[in-house]
Amino acid sequence: RSLAFYATCDSPADNSGFLYKRGERHTAYHRRWFVLKGNMLFYFEERDSREPVGVIVLEGCNVELCDSAEGFAFAIRFGGTKSRTYVLAAESQAAMESWVKSLSRASFDYMRLVVRELEKQLEEMRWGLAGGCGGSRESPSSGKLKPSGLEGSPERLPALPAVLPKENGCAVWNNVLGAEQPPDSSGDEGHPRPPPLPPRRRVSNGDAVAQGPSTFCQLHERYSRDVARLRQEWLQKQRGPRP
Repeated sequence: RSLAFYATCDSPADNSGFLYKRGERHTAYHRRWFVLKGNMLFYFEERDSREPVGVIVLEGCNVELCDSAEGFAFAIRFGGTKSRTYVLAAESQAAMESWVKSLSRASFDYMRLVVRELEKQLEEMRWGLAGGCGGSRESPSSGKLKPSGLEGSPERLPALPAVLPKENGCAVWNNVLGAEQPPDSSGDEGHPRPPPLPPRRRVSNGDAVAQGPSTFCQLHERYSRDVARLRQEWLQKQRGPRP
């Protein structure tokens, strides 16, 4: 039933038409309607028949022309001594050539050879393209990603000075009064300016310590003098007023 359904379903046929089929026991030819689908050749008594009379599986066979009393004859021969040979005849030379060509290409063995040949040709084309492009199948710029966001808009980042001042050996923002500030090229209020450093402490004599950038040695020497002076004042207070 499945073969009958496949033979009469709406799937496209590779070839179809009337052929004359010679009988197995009697050499008389009978006109039959043939339908080729894949590697199966169905034949019906009439074109409008609902079920096929028989089917020929086109695997392990050869299609060749043969001498026969009927014109435009060809044969489907299978290997083996007890295998049957189907003798068919077309109504014209063009029909015979069309059937011989389509039947010769219907087997899976033939399709396998075609696929292998196409794969070989495709591989040769790929190697040829690779050699013509200098060994690269893609353009050099195809693998590069386009920058997006902040990477693609460097002008949105706040500009930094060429050489940052250092405080205790660490880079800091220079916020000394009158000192040159780094240019603000952001142009966007959404980017706040860096916060200023806290003011320097003032010593007891009212003189503000210089707020410019200093090295660690200078700071150490300055604060050591302050500590020594404060220690001296504390010792004098502990001794009490002189008599």
